[in-house]
Amino acid sequence: MILDKIIELALLEDLSLGDITSDTIFTPEDRAEAAVTAKEDLVLCGMNVAKEVFAAVDPSVEFLPLKKDGDAIKKGEKVLELKGPALSILKAERTALNFMQRMSGIATASREYAEIGKKYGVMIVDTRKTQPGLRRLDKYAVRTGGARNHRISLADSVMIKDNHIAAAGSITAAVNKIKAAIGHTPKVEVETTNLQEVKEALAAGADIIMLDNMTPEQILDCKKEIAGRAIIEVSGGVNKSNLESYCKTGVDVISMGALTHSVPAKDLSLKIVKYIK
Repeated sequence: MILDKIIELALLEDLSLGDITSDTIFTPEDRAEAAVTAKEDLVLCGMNVAKEVFAAVDPSVEFLPLKKDGDAIKKGEKVLELKGPALSILKAERTALNFMQRMSGIATASREYAEIGKKYGVMIVDTRKTQPGLRRLDKYAVRTGGARNHRISLADSVMIKDNHIAAAGSITAAVNKIKAAIGHTPKVEVETTNLQEVKEALAAGADIIMLDNMTPEQILDCKKEIAGRAIIEVSGGVNKSNLESYCKTGVDVISMGALTHSVPAKDLSLKIVKYIK
């Protein structure tokens, strides 16, 4: 249902007023065969979404996958073939490629970052810093690459952040309010920015302590204080260039907005390989 709505809105951007070029050049009877090829190395993602895009434009288009989501693709490899009305293939082309390119970019980065984390036993997870309206797809791409998901929505888990603490008056007050309302079973995560806040979060009974925007040296001090009494998550300012230095601290989880908010799309191209008039 969500995917249907996403695809419907995406196609409206391109096709709400038709396709003046293709509609002028081709007739509905003109048929074509096409192939989608990787123009750079990548981890493939978005095949099922692309299939649904072509089906939404024209169910008669044959979608013939040659690879599957999660496959490591080399530059020049074909990932799928298409057969059907030329008009339909061309009308769906850009929307299908946009999804595949963004999702493959996220999956590729997630694979790279997850492999770095694995060397040190650190779980790499995403954040809610996703493209508005595309969160389910972004997070699916993260999983496809081998990293893990943090919260998908605000209802998924308790995370007490700086604004909650400011409004409640303190970390202790915020944790107490949460625990009084929801009971003992859900885990409570608290965002902290210094060692004193870490101590307060521990005393209040936090299950997960996020160390936000700290240096590796500060993290090591906080880790010594926590001493296994809570799960340690690191977040804020982590990117490809410094990820390994954070992994070396031996924390449990590193959450990275960079997995989704600023990953470049991967280059995939659709070309007509045969035209039948």
